[in-house]
Amino acid sequence: MASRESICPVTIYGSSISYFTGKLETYCRIKGIPYRLEALTAGRTAPLVREHTGSSQMPALRLADGRWLSDTTPIIQWFEQAFPEPAVIPSNPLQRFFSLLLEDYADEWLWRPAMHFRWYYQAGARFAGHHLAEEIGADVALPTALKRWMITRRQRRGYTAGDGITRDQVPAVEAIYRRMLEQLQAILQTRPFLLGERPSLADVGFSGPIFRHFALDPVPAGIMRREAPAVWEWSARLWNYRLGDTSGELLAGIPGDWGPILDEIGAHYLPYLCANNAAVAAGHRRFDAEVGGVRYRGARWSRYRVWCLQQLRAHFNALGADDQLAARALLERHGCWEPLWRQAELPIDDSVCGRLPFHVDAKMIDVYD
Repeated sequence: MASRESICPVTIYGSSISYFTGKLETYCRIKGIPYRLEALTAGRTAPLVREHTGSSQMPALRLADGRWLSDTTPIIQWFEQAFPEPAVIPSNPLQRFFSLLLEDYADEWLWRPAMHFRWYYQAGARFAGHHLAEEIGADVALPTALKRWMITRRQRRGYTAGDGITRDQVPAVEAIYRRMLEQLQAILQTRPFLLGERPSLADVGFSGPIFRHFALDPVPAGIMRREAPAVWEWSARLWNYRLGDTSGELLAGIPGDWGPILDEIGAHYLPYLCANNAAVAAGHRRFDAEVGGVRYRGARWSRYRVWCLQQLRAHFNALGADDQLAARALLERHGCWEPLWRQAELPIDDSVCGRLPFHVDAKMIDVYD
């Protein structure tokens, strides 16, 4: 395995208001990995990233030795294997599994309300559209106002109205966010991080939607400051933390106050993954899903999210026998076990995401139009 000196500093290609760029930056800051952020501009760096990773999705990461990586989840796992200390992924098998589950939930389900708040409301769309027009569109020779309009139109067609969120679903999507605030406020008003006195992968996972969307965009940030000040404070605390600077203990086992988050995963996120799997298996690029009593119409399929479910199952199967029993009991208690295994066969093969983090074979959502 390469030495830290041979691969650092790294370059992160993304956006300073990007969900997953923020997640990766948070991880690097906590882990003590020196990095430089470079805008993934449409004309110059996006083709370079696509050439080396197979996709221009952000963020991409280039090591000092010239290798390229993509997708935050496998990137983090790669760094944790390469440099085990200081550890961000817990060494305790149960804590590791449930931290990976929370990371996946934050990545793939909280994405929905995060994109909604940014692009549905004019205040968010004006802020983000102008920022991205000036940042990733810096080398596109068009008027800023036109670039802002084009970006906003694409994001709404791809990730909000174009991904099953119509006006009828707005209250339900915003309720996801408010429940998340309530769940995290209850935890973070009693301790500094989700698993104890220092950050873990669970914190890094939630940093994606919170630091660069909910705590940044005008509408959700106002809600957070009013309703969940401990979450607002945690976001800054996490960004400022370095594992090498101070020591802190993790709690033993899985905290009981994670229960409402696990309930949410069992009632909403895993059933959505099952609906997505059925759509991919049937070859339906658009599908309707009934999740938590809410009907999403015309959602986009995601082969990547089939891989996410496959990975969750693999992480469970990697547990020892006693840990599997304990994990299953907790998953059953919170309604997660049945949807995790509802479909015996997953519509995926080794050509989908099999080369991550060094090559992208499937985007999270296939938005090209």
